[in-house]
Amino acid sequence: MRATTDGREPQLFIIDPSAGLRPAKDSRVALMQAAQRAGQQVWVCTPADLSAVGVTAWARVQPVTLAPMVSSPDGWVVPEPWFELGEPQRLPLDHFPRVWMRKDPPVDEAYLYATHLLELAERAGVRVLNRPASLRAWNEKLGALRFSHLMAPSLVSSAVEQLAAFAADHGEVVLKPLGGRAGQGVVRSTADAPGLHALLELVTQQQQLPVMVQAFLPGVTAGDKRILMVDGEPLGAVNRRPKAGEFRSNLAVGGLPEATELTAAEQSICREIGADLRQAGLFFVGIDVIDGRLSEINVTSPTGVREVEWLGQQPLADQTMEKLLAV
Repeated sequence: MRATTDGREPQLFIIDPSAGLRPAKDSRVALMQAAQRAGQQVWVCTPADLSAVGVTAWARVQPVTLAPMVSSPDGWVVPEPWFELGEPQRLPLDHFPRVWMRKDPPVDEAYLYATHLLELAERAGVRVLNRPASLRAWNEKLGALRFSHLMAPSLVSSAVEQLAAFAADHGEVVLKPLGGRAGQGVVRSTADAPGLHALLELVTQQQQLPVMVQAFLPGVTAGDKRILMVDGEPLGAVNRRPKAGEFRSNLAVGGLPEATELTAAEQSICREIGADLRQAGLFFVGIDVIDGRLSEINVTSPTGVREVEWLGQQPLADQTMEKLLAV
């Protein structure tokens, strides 16, 4: 076991620049604070800080000390400053027993190259969360198709006529860019909408880029449930209700978080997909369920921890860290 000079085991989080994080909303901050409370020394870097010399992956890293936060009836109270960075160091990634890859999408070239560098660390015995190969293989829209029988009717294609025919079959549909996040670029339309073909040409970049189209689920007005799964088991959930005049329920586009419990159908979904997530090395995952139907499987940087902790008074980040450090 590796330890720092003060005897604490180090844990590295690969994230976006710390100054741009929103600590009252960000699951990464919640997890880093939980690691600190568990006696770990928390370090951070960005994907751009990764490098390799031969078969050894390295990173320019900084230790970070996080101030404690308390909840209030209005949300989390953020102290100022809420973090303090130490001096940067260049260390091999195998200095860290556990490394979190928690960079927000897009999953672009830089992101993909970072996963390849992280595989070098994985071969050296580092536990990378989530597994780099699975971050590449489980696109957050396409990954759910492994369980298409649990989903609303779905089609992935770049062919305008095929997409239009699907819309004609189902009447009202939702179009999703495969690389989108937080509800960005998601469009609701109908088979008889004026300009549907033009819209399909636009979202497919003139039939060069596949998109996902799904039958619209009217039950989304009651909310889109984010279920956080840790090591293949559901640990907490938050319902996200669309704001007035909107069908998207993502918190980033104004969805309203609500306390919730899992239904029997949602528990069944979790049981069915949990073993596959665990086998794929997807330790921390956020699945989205609408009206009892699986919608997405979010593996890169799923959110919702802060809302579960605030609304349900559940120490979800601490529970996640307890599961991680028990292995």
